[in-house]
Amino acid sequence: MKLTNTMLLFLSCIFTVAAQNFKPAKITKEDLLQKVHPVDTSASAAMLHKLGKTYFAISGDHWELVTEVNIRIKIYKKEGYEYANQQVSYYTGGKTIRVDFSDAYTYNLKNGEVVKTKLKSDGEFREKINEEYERRKITLPDVKEGSIIEYTYSIRSPYFSVFRDWYFQDEIPIDYVEYTVAVPQYFVYNRYLAGYLKIEKTETKYNTPMGRSYQEYIDTFWAKNVKAIKDEAFVSNVENYMSILKHELSSTNFSTGIQKYSTDWASVAKTIYDNEHFGKELNRDSYYKEDLTKLLSGITTPDEKMNTIFGYVKNRMHWDGDNDYYCDKGVKAAYESKSGNAAEINLMLTAMLRDAGLKADPVLVSTRTNGIALFPTYSAYNYVVAGVETDKGTVLLDATSKYTVPDILPVRALNWQGRMIRKDGATKEIELRPKKNSREVIGMSVVMDKDGSVKGKMRDQMFDYYAYTFREDYAEMNEDTYIEKLEKRYAGLELGEYKRTGAKEMDKPVLEEYDFMHKEVADLIGDKIYFSPMLFLHRKENPFKQEVREYPVDFNFTWQDKYMINITMPEGYVIESLPKGVNVVMEENIGSFKYNVIAQNNIIQVMIVFDMNYVNISKDYYKTLKDFYQNIIEKQNEKVVLKKA
Repeated sequence: MKLTNTMLLFLSCIFTVAAQNFKPAKITKEDLLQKVHPVDTSASAAMLHKLGKTYFAISGDHWELVTEVNIRIKIYKKEGYEYANQQVSYYTGGKTIRVDFSDAYTYNLKNGEVVKTKLKSDGEFREKINEEYERRKITLPDVKEGSIIEYTYSIRSPYFSVFRDWYFQDEIPIDYVEYTVAVPQYFVYNRYLAGYLKIEKTETKYNTPMGRSYQEYIDTFWAKNVKAIKDEAFVSNVENYMSILKHELSSTNFSTGIQKYSTDWASVAKTIYDNEHFGKELNRDSYYKEDLTKLLSGITTPDEKMNTIFGYVKNRMHWDGDNDYYCDKGVKAAYESKSGNAAEINLMLTAMLRDAGLKADPVLVSTRTNGIALFPTYSAYNYVVAGVETDKGTVLLDATSKYTVPDILPVRALNWQGRMIRKDGATKEIELRPKKNSREVIGMSVVMDKDGSVKGKMRDQMFDYYAYTFREDYAEMNEDTYIEKLEKRYAGLELGEYKRTGAKEMDKPVLEEYDFMHKEVADLIGDKIYFSPMLFLHRKENPFKQEVREYPVDFNFTWQDKYMINITMPEGYVIESLPKGVNVVMEENIGSFKYNVIAQNNIIQVMIVFDMNYVNISKDYYKTLKDFYQNIIEKQNEKVVLKKA
């Protein structure tokens, strides 16, 4: 049985039903008096309907793609006021795009009558995001608890290679959602429907627009009573699981002949590689030649070359925060300014590795926020790293972060699979998920006083992704600020001498060592002392709280947590009881938990090993995982009981 289930469900066959013929109802007094959503009483707002249609229109001598959307939302709580602020972002690319809001009203009940307030011009805004993107925004007036808002927007665009994505789900429930697509006979689109929601579809209809000599193919997709999509613990990007409909142009058939646009991954990769902002930049080398020669002087082995070049690029370059696989200002300008986007930094890195004789190629990646690469298209990826093929396998490198090491990519890039593009145009999928468990090893030695307080020493070693995330979060932080955060994380903890090593030495684990005292780890009741053997390190609550899991669990990386704790008992006390040891292994070896507490003379020894062996775990195993965590928490919270001798 596979644990890493398919991230998204592709619906190659859609259930065919009769058309709904949905028509928006008139807003009534009863609608405005409704206090909570009838199905989801926790909802701050709900879409009463979301209706959309996309069709083609002829403007002069060219086609325009038109999308019209009408949305009606009921506001139940103050938290739902945010839905009064709506926006539409769109690509211009130097061409004229028309985006308009219309029929925008707020409905309220006043003196027992339904009153609607129209959106005024001062509630509409246009915003330029950058040279290629703009945004239209509105703020609906007079919104309060109980209001219903409604608005329509339309987009007229000369771009029709892809449609705007249509989402059938939102963060609030949707009572009814419908999307109609009308495509002239001259255009053929590939259609991709993904997600966990069942979407219904009408039969394809044929229509001849008035005064036109061509036919349209019309399809309508719809769903009723759609639950709100809610973020859950350990989800990489909740939008990966939303039901979505995508269209990509496959071909056109005009009198001039058939023009094919649909593509495969090899074609996508070749087009990207051949682009002057990718392949041409990758082939530049004059700007770094002199520096590279000096850098590699006396270095002969492939591993040394790789690590030296990787370290040099990381330390020289500053990432500007832009995720892209195309260069913006170019690798030469980026090298000179010591700053660039992901493409400039990692294509530069790839070029230098190749120059040093290593088999290095770019690897296209879709970041976690960009979602999963569903089908062959140029927008499937938005990032690039370097891959070096060695006798031991492919090593992945990303120089956008100062704290990455070979095969430790930034968490943003850990998104299933990337695609390597070789010089000869060949491509192959590259597994991005870490190849081994990251480890954290905690050693603690404490002495307990008769009042239940403890004093001791902590030693915390972090390897691989544990070390990387620590460095990203804390390596540049002022030590006093970090200590303050650590004391807040473990309420009641008071640190003494603190020492850290390895935080900026990438070839070593991060090691923290500190003295501490804690006065709140034990309860004194009569002549007895009660405390968890893990003291202040025990988990207090289960991260998995939902009864039913909607999506797979994503842990980012696999891990092993190991604890070795020695507790010297207070003088004059003996053990009345100790928690029993356990060794629990989840089915399919998803994870395991080994826990043992023993006593030798006046010292209590605690040994714990917690392994999680899969990055992604199917929602089918959610109950198993939830129960597993609950058992761990209950075991960690079982008490050692000491009594006076």
